Amino acid sequence: MWPRSHGLPTPDLNETNLMKIKTKFQIKQSLKLWVISLRFPLMADLSRPENFLNHTRNFYLHAEGGVTLGVWHTLAASQWEEAHGGSPEWYRETLADDNPVIIYLHGNEGTRWDECGRKETLELILMDAAGYHVLSLDYRGFGDSSGEPSEAGLTTDVVSLYQWVKKYSRQSPVYLWGHSLGTGSVYKIVFCVPFITAYIPFIFLCSLKTLTCPLLLLHAKDDSVVPYQMGVKLYQIALATHRERNEEAHVQMISYSADLGYSHSKIHMDPNLSHVVR
Repeated sequence: MWPRSHGLPTPDLNETNLMKIKTKFQIKQSLKLWVISLRFPLMADLSRPENFLNHTRNFYLHAEGGVTLGVWHTLAASQWEEAHGGSPEWYRETLADDNPVIIYLHGNEGTRWDECGRKETLELILMDAAGYHVLSLDYRGFGDSSGEPSEAGLTTDVVSLYQWVKKYSRQSPVYLWGHSLGTGSVYKIVFCVPFITAYIPFIFLCSLKTLTCPLLLLHAKDDSVVPYQMGVKLYQIALATHRERNEEAHVQMISYSADLGYSHSKIHMDPNLSHVVR
């Protein structure tokens, strides 16, 4: 159960200030997306996840445009004892075991092995504590996925993986977890999928006006990449949308004090994170 939002301030968010924030953010994110010429981590063989994580299978998914996407599937804890020697078909079938499935969407500087954030957040906290399946992909142009990065391609890739997961997970609940750049790729499917996000971008400003799925936002007040005020504004829009539709507001925002030093990439250091996302 997601906790209620902490006391949130009402910042000065007039149209002029919002446009300034939006413009600066879009410029920064555009530059980040297009400067990717090296693929990280440089020395990692992403086709062999056993070098990094236990109970994890690598596979490649074909997406629109002839692009091949690298994906890791890390099993829920309840499947670990039977995982040894499991075939690709066996791994796919486990997605329908009623355990929650998280699709993890990494940030601009990461890959599906996002060591600084994915390891702590998803392996040590979520999978061990709650028994989730975790699928993480590299968008086109990231990791060992083919193609070149683009905003449209990013969204297409996430939709491709989501559709694949829904095909095999049947009635198992599916959640999207986006970090930084990864949050901007899901606006076409987030309306029907519970969504957990750290540092949600402005691409959701209009989309949130029709959002009806559960939404959890995690944002540090000292975020130096995405202004904290942006997260507050998006929270307010999503909450108002649920209330206008007379629906129970499954919208939460967790704010982290600047004194904690979590900034843009260290929310995984919150010792209570596993309780926050349950």
